[in-house]
Amino acid sequence: MRTTVALLFGGRSGEHGISCVTAGGILAAIDRERYEVIAVGITREGRWTRVSADPGDWTMVDGRTPEVDPSGDEVLLPGARHLPGEPITLRTVTGGVVQDLAEIDVVWPLLHGTYGEDGTVQGVLELLDIPYVGSGVLASASAMDKAATKLVLGAAGIDCAPGIVVHEDRWAADAHRVATHLRNTYPLPWFVKPARAGSSLGVSRVTDPAQLEAAMKDAFAEDPKVLVEAGVEAREVECGVLQGGEGQDLSTTLPGEVKVGADLEFYDYEAKYFGKGTVSIDVPAALPDAVLEEAREVACRAFRALGLEGLARVDMFVTADHRVLVNEVNTMPGFTPYSMFPVLWENMGLSYADLIAELIDRARSRRLGVR
Repeated sequence: MRTTVALLFGGRSGEHGISCVTAGGILAAIDRERYEVIAVGITREGRWTRVSADPGDWTMVDGRTPEVDPSGDEVLLPGARHLPGEPITLRTVTGGVVQDLAEIDVVWPLLHGTYGEDGTVQGVLELLDIPYVGSGVLASASAMDKAATKLVLGAAGIDCAPGIVVHEDRWAADAHRVATHLRNTYPLPWFVKPARAGSSLGVSRVTDPAQLEAAMKDAFAEDPKVLVEAGVEAREVECGVLQGGEGQDLSTTLPGEVKVGADLEFYDYEAKYFGKGTVSIDVPAALPDAVLEEAREVACRAFRALGLEGLARVDMFVTADHRVLVNEVNTMPGFTPYSMFPVLWENMGLSYADLIAELIDRARSRRLGVR
């Protein structure tokens, strides 16, 4: 019998379109003889709808990402928790009539950003004892919040870039004092980031204190909680992590390196997804073997410290003296065939289709309830 997977994508965050593109990649590669797929889109307003499972409907067209159509039939989750041996039935509402849609085995929340990757959807699935791919509530929330990630990793003795957290109300009340503190504490450049957004949305590189106000405004448009970090002179590397089965250790990839050309200030949203500027990716990174192994070890330590499950991509800085610092941790990284996470695993001999199968099968076998 085939395993029935509900792919959940779209969502309320600024990464709605990227989530849809990620779903398109998986829909094109998943083994349809082994898996039956039910596609469920979440609109920008948060409505769950039945959508097409045709990968061609979830690709970029003329540089524009796809959108979940809000006019689709509403999808309903079960009304009570799933008990062992009972089916997990999704239903739709069509013309005011509730009908069965499918009995599913596992959910894959292919959601990036808030209201999806931050523990909210994971909490809904936990309440119903529905198996799903990826980390649980606390781990997802902690990794989504870059400031919380730093606290957890710092307590575990893992180095991160220095910086401060600024809430929107504090900035409104005392922006001058915040700016003075930054000038007196951290050398330029500064990186201003929404604490709970991904894909470099709302991120700015500040090379002059006069730019700070505009950078904060851009970041606050994504999140009322903002992180201002000191720039680190370093190379940027990324490492994929997979959780093994019961009693098995973590698996990691050789780190890959993202290189940006002189025409870019940093690896921003347009560079990641829309071809802006000069970007090259080396897999594996051209670093000494000892440094590559150190980065893999740091990635594992970060995964364990945050209590992650399933998968993660750990983004790190490697300084000139080969110190490894964690930049951020992604619990549901971009997952198109050309995204860094699948590319890293392809380099390790694990194909895109097999990586998809591995994650689904691990999610099905994971113990439900409090872990």
